[in-house]
Amino acid sequence: MSSYAIGIDIGGTNTDMGLVRDDGTIIARRNIATNQYTQLHPYIEDMMSAIRSLMEDNHVEHIEGIGIGAPNGNFYTGCVDNAPNLTIKGVLDFQKEIHQYMDVPVVLSNDANAAAYGELVYGGAKGMRHFIMFTLGTGVGSGIVVDGRLVHGSTGGAGELGHNILIPEGRPCSCGRRGCLETYTSARGIIQTFCELRAATPDYKGSLASVDEKEITSKMIGDAANAGDPIALKTYERTGYLLGIAMANAVTFSAPEAIFLMGGPTRVGEPLLKPLRESFRRHLLNIYEGSCDIRVSQLASNEVAILGAAALIKTKTDSHD
Repeated sequence: MSSYAIGIDIGGTNTDMGLVRDDGTIIARRNIATNQYTQLHPYIEDMMSAIRSLMEDNHVEHIEGIGIGAPNGNFYTGCVDNAPNLTIKGVLDFQKEIHQYMDVPVVLSNDANAAAYGELVYGGAKGMRHFIMFTLGTGVGSGIVVDGRLVHGSTGGAGELGHNILIPEGRPCSCGRRGCLETYTSARGIIQTFCELRAATPDYKGSLASVDEKEITSKMIGDAANAGDPIALKTYERTGYLLGIAMANAVTFSAPEAIFLMGGPTRVGEPLLKPLRESFRRHLLNIYEGSCDIRVSQLASNEVAILGAAALIKTKTDSHD
């Protein structure tokens, strides 16, 4: 008999919920607007109403639990701690609030950790004991799995590899420091690199030559790179070079079997992956040679957030106790 879990992805704009079968199939989904709420209680009330509807409409009477991927999600406390992109402010105790409506396990972590769990349970990391997930998007997140368990650290906030300082006194980062990996390899970082290279190339006549900087997206740069645009290609060469260094450094920490990549910028394919792999091999400590692959996530981009959140329930025994 199949079992089911609820996966919830909390974003600044929308909250996506899915009923997930134990084989990784999303049976049905619901959505509410996160940014219409300023208080936690009515938000949880509407969330739980949507979950009950998901279960009733699909004749599911019992779920294994509710997994939540959220910004600033704390695995240990079940709280979201002062997430800057949420309209509901403060320390938000999701675990306590949800238990007022439903007596099931509730597991919460940040979205990058949830993505790593999703890869472990439903994706290309099945059967692996040691791997790292890098998520490239508006920022750069990561989840680190060692001995089959996600690394949470003493605060629940371990695994912020996107905020390793790659270039001292480099680009300013949203975290308040300078030179973090995120500032160079996130979607925003890729756009900044492209615009810098374009400005330094006055004879550039590519497809994005006259597009205003505010209108450029990383997808546009990726499409241009795949069409042979020289500045777009150079942008991804630079991005892959820096990301390769960061990944080689990460291997020295946990000696993973593989490093997985996911997120919008990874969909460009070889313009990013080729220089990334070359840089990774060049900078990898020799004792790790041949021991770690770089792979792209096997989870569909429109499903990974919900699957990752639901997977948190599958690994609820991997706690800190």
